[in-house]
Amino acid sequence: MDPVLVFLLATILIIFSAICSGLNVALLSLNPDELRRKAKLKEKGAKRALAIRRNVHFYLSGILLANVAFASSASILLGSALNGFAAVLISTILLVVFAEITPQAIAVKRSMRAVSFFAPTIKLFTYVAYPLTKTLALLLDRLVGSNEAVLHTRNELSLLVADHLTGDSELDEDEVEIVQNAIQLSEKRVKNIMTPIKKTYFLYENDVIDQKKIEEIKNATYSRIPIMNTSRTHIKRYLMVKDLVDIDFSERPHSLNELKTYRTKTVGSMTALDTMFRIFIGAKRHLLVVEKEDKVAGIVTLEDMIEETIGHEIEDESDQ
Repeated sequence: MDPVLVFLLATILIIFSAICSGLNVALLSLNPDELRRKAKLKEKGAKRALAIRRNVHFYLSGILLANVAFASSASILLGSALNGFAAVLISTILLVVFAEITPQAIAVKRSMRAVSFFAPTIKLFTYVAYPLTKTLALLLDRLVGSNEAVLHTRNELSLLVADHLTGDSELDEDEVEIVQNAIQLSEKRVKNIMTPIKKTYFLYENDVIDQKKIEEIKNATYSRIPIMNTSRTHIKRYLMVKDLVDIDFSERPHSLNELKTYRTKTVGSMTALDTMFRIFIGAKRHLLVVEKEDKVAGIVTLEDMIEETIGHEIEDESDQ
């Protein structure tokens, strides 16, 4: 056979072998869970790559069979044009460098794009040898099993999010901090963020609101005032300071029963913070009472929850 034709055919066979070799590594490099997320985000190529990755053993069999066929054919062809040791040496160098190392190194960095682009070619190679590829796929499914979804722990998720602080990321530093704090909410308890009752400004059920008391409330600078029973065992309701604006307390004092108050809800001191958000939403209140051993331990507000989530204290004009 004409040497030029031999080397031309060998080059074509090595190129096809290189494509198969690269696709082999690219296919195994793909993470099914990551592909599913990208497919939901309608990322180009993810859906086609996912269809191949879902039947990894079936299509892997087709790719490997094609790779062996092309590599073997190239070696035989070069062997017919060269003599002995030279044929082995040249074919080995060409196949290792151009059909193995180089395409695999390229495919690892562009795995999704490669599998997506060559998806029709992968299907062609696989279905041409269907009886053999299907048999191998069933055998591998039995021996290896299917891939299970990989779930991350909270700490692993926190580290994954922290990686976005470096490199070209859409997330800025504040967003990363918020996500990390939100992930850890279930590990924290309401007792860690509540305001202890000894540091809380509150009223007693039998208190009378007069002008002097109004000045005291104004100086306290709180928008909501808990109302405690005289034995200091429970808080059932609270007062909204804004509701007192239109009342003239200089004319006469008012008991708390004459004023508009709001029912509150009690939570245990060991309640997890992720649960607290649902409790706040269900209660439709911004202030809840925290109990410990059947006694009032303190209060917790929606502002406390937000501060814990964003990792910073929210200060208003009255805070010192």
